[in-house]
Amino acid sequence: MKKTLKQLIQTRRSIFPAQYTNGVIPQSDLLKILESARWAPNHRKTEPWRYKVLQGNALIDLGNFMVEQFSLSTDKAVPLKLKKLQEKLEVTSAMILIFKSRDVKESIPEWEEIAAVSMSVQNMWLTTHDLGYGCYWSSPKPFADMSKFSKITVDDREEFLGFFYIGTYDNDAVASLGVPERKSIEEFTQFVQ
Repeated sequence: MKKTLKQLIQTRRSIFPAQYTNGVIPQSDLLKILESARWAPNHRKTEPWRYKVLQGNALIDLGNFMVEQFSLSTDKAVPLKLKKLQEKLEVTSAMILIFKSRDVKESIPEWEEIAAVSMSVQNMWLTTHDLGYGCYWSSPKPFADMSKFSKITVDDREEFLGFFYIGTYDNDAVASLGVPERKSIEEFTQFVQ
């Protein structure tokens, strides 16, 4: 049975690679996810979102790149957390690298373009959930200059905003998470007449 929009919003969760089953996501589903992304609201139709989709060996290359970038930026040993990132990428079905491309005319405040990219990612998140896959948005790592990742092309105006992990998962394992507590509407809203 298809979920209503309200149910999709309320049941959307961050599903992490530890819960992924390393299944394949068909190209047709990836295109549906990206199609929903392009319909996000954006002031003056700047469409500031840019996405790079990685699958297969490109995910392993990304893990190696992240370790290399860390090593170049510091003289410290590669931390366990970074090694775990490589393991996460091995079970991830697809990774969408999230970029913001600033309007050439800078006709709107930059925060509005960041907000538009965020809404675009929310559209992807809801569509991914609707299609039955797990996903989550991870912040960019400060040491990684994604413009140096040889598998992708990054324009001068593109700013990296994070990783969007997507994976297949066992629905039963995640269903037990339930609905999290949220503040009541009255706790975050002021009604004025």
